[in-house]
Amino acid sequence: MKNAQGKVEETFLDGSARIVCPPELTPAPGQYLAAHAGGSDAPLPVVLFPGISSSQSGFRSAPVIPASWRPGQSLYLRGPIGRGFSLPVSSRKLLLAAFEDTPARLLGLISPALKQNAEVVLAVNSAVDDLPEVVEVQPLKGLPEALAWADYAAFDVSRENLNQMRQRLAGQEQVTARLEAQVLVHAPMPCGAIADCGVCALILHHDWKMICKEGPVFLLKDLL
Repeated sequence: MKNAQGKVEETFLDGSARIVCPPELTPAPGQYLAAHAGGSDAPLPVVLFPGISSSQSGFRSAPVIPASWRPGQSLYLRGPIGRGFSLPVSSRKLLLAAFEDTPARLLGLISPALKQNAEVVLAVNSAVDDLPEVVEVQPLKGLPEALAWADYAAFDVSRENLNQMRQRLAGQEQVTARLEAQVLVHAPMPCGAIADCGVCALILHHDWKMICKEGPVFLLKDLL
């Protein structure tokens, strides 16, 4: 984990931003940065997940950044933090399934998937812009068929909606048992993995896990 200065290069109408930072701070899909705005007296960091695109100079964040951030805003960054997704090099059929208003935290998997000649299906109930034309978009009601097709799946769900995800996957036990799948579970993470404040706690196998440091990506089989 490193500390460095970055800045907001550009902001977008969807509440995301292009963040400039050193290459070693660019989070992999599923990881995050803890950010403090220069000149701000806010005691808690802002959590920044990467969105659809990253480069050597930085990344586009997933929504939503603070409304006060503007292009040129300096940022003090710490990270990358947490466990990210692990896309198998053998995967050729990738399913991305978002149970939230935005699939942005999953979209960083598209580029590496296409580089290894994988097909990509995105299951989501919201409109999505700026996707590569080869990405097929389906509503979440088509999830059973997409699961049967996929050889790897990545899910995005809030801690509060975990039961919703489990309900949608009910009856798919045979499929999910053979499928390599991971889930990004997001929750408020005010300490940014430097304390055991417990705000992001998740009970897993009769034990408490801190999403901020032991996640935020978990194996699907551990959550069902």
